[in-house]
Amino acid sequence: MSDVRQTFSTASVASLDSPQAYIEETPIWRDGTDVDSSILTGMQWRIWWLACAGKFFEGMVVFMTGIALPLIGREFKLTAVEHGLVSSAILFGILIGATALGGLADRFGRRAMFIVEMALFIAFLLVLSIAPNLSITLIALFGVGLALGCDYPTAHMVISENIPARARGRMVLGAFSFQAVGALSGTGLAFLTLTWFPDPEAWRWMYLTAVPPALLILAGRFFVPESSNWLIVRGRVAEAETALLRLLNRRPRYPSEISLKAETAASPHAHKVKWSRFLTDRKLRKATIFASVPWFLQDLGTYGIGIFTPVILASSIGSKREHAQSLSDLVYNDLLAAKGAALIDVLLIVGIVFAVMFTDRIGRVRLQVIGFIGCAVGLAIAASGNHAGPGWDVPLIFAGFMLFNFMTNMGPNAQTYLIAGEVFPVAYRGTGAGLAASFAKIGAVLTAFLFPILLKDLGTDVLLAGLVVTSLLGAVVTWVYRIETRGAGLG
Repeated sequence: MSDVRQTFSTASVASLDSPQAYIEETPIWRDGTDVDSSILTGMQWRIWWLACAGKFFEGMVVFMTGIALPLIGREFKLTAVEHGLVSSAILFGILIGATALGGLADRFGRRAMFIVEMALFIAFLLVLSIAPNLSITLIALFGVGLALGCDYPTAHMVISENIPARARGRMVLGAFSFQAVGALSGTGLAFLTLTWFPDPEAWRWMYLTAVPPALLILAGRFFVPESSNWLIVRGRVAEAETALLRLLNRRPRYPSEISLKAETAASPHAHKVKWSRFLTDRKLRKATIFASVPWFLQDLGTYGIGIFTPVILASSIGSKREHAQSLSDLVYNDLLAAKGAALIDVLLIVGIVFAVMFTDRIGRVRLQVIGFIGCAVGLAIAASGNHAGPGWDVPLIFAGFMLFNFMTNMGPNAQTYLIAGEVFPVAYRGTGAGLAASFAKIGAVLTAFLFPILLKDLGTDVLLAGLVVTSLLGAVVTWVYRIETRGAGLG
């Protein structure tokens, strides 16, 4: 027993010549017994936790916007169109940032953009907290979105390129689950802020609460290694070996040395992505459609329902103070909506737990199809609540939204994110995943901008019916263009 700490095999690793091969290798005990799955090192866990933060902050600030919107509207006396601009500004920033900044991870490295995005997030949050007018508020919200958009491909890559394939699905989705934790936390923090500071500028304090933890995450990201998979594609073999040794540092050390074959590396100019290949190359084109279109259709529902759940609940549950004129009435209605939204948001977490449990067992494609169909059923139930008799309307609305949140996070909301980071080759991964995220956020921006206007002009029933159709379409597109990536290597 006293020698148990020295029981890793020191057998030759000459047959290992790629970063992914070393990452996939299972440590072997001296008596010949190997463990069931690869032991994750402390650095791998550190990378995972730091990547979780980006998804947490996204869920936090995006869903917090639904609570902050009435207060911003009161302070700046917003029209319906201006409400749409505020609610869609972060999402528009994500749309641009996912490709414009996320794609830079293919050129400058995963680690560099991992740091830059968090620095931008903090800077724009500080601007948002002191914004003197609507224009500065919109610029700051857009900037926050830029940073979060960069995180879409970058966070996925720093996990997936440093984790064994057999654990990749649950690790990536485990990090993605923090979006749901952030959504619930953002709603809860907004509720507490309104309780403690019931004044028109409470929304500024809501966003400011994200700054202290973001500073800690920024500091931590300086101390992670670059992706060895990215370095080897760039032809930087020595740096790849050093980075891999840091990543796989164990006590006792295993592997004791790393030797990567120079001939397996690509050109140092591999970062020059040819955009035309996403259209002309058959495999890349199929991957792009599969990663982008279902994600676009999913975001129509997830962000429309997610951001405006407080608004829909406040207009449906019947106990709000109608025609709020005073600040106390406005805060009361906002608190009422926040309570209902928090209850519904719990199902986001339950859904992602199921996704983590089953994505490596059932597969990405099947879960995404099942989830899309479940979303359609949930939205149909919620829509029926407006036509149910007394006593049934509120339960049906809550049940429908809760089912929607569960199914979207078990299925398309989680799987689209996971798939986008898996279906593209290393040299095109950052750009491809960013392109898919940007295309998806077109749907989110359209929904966020148009939802307040359409909700007023068309009513809840028409909007929910339209989202039922888009959910079913998402299931069809997923199945037609399916590429199952469960267990596939990413080297």
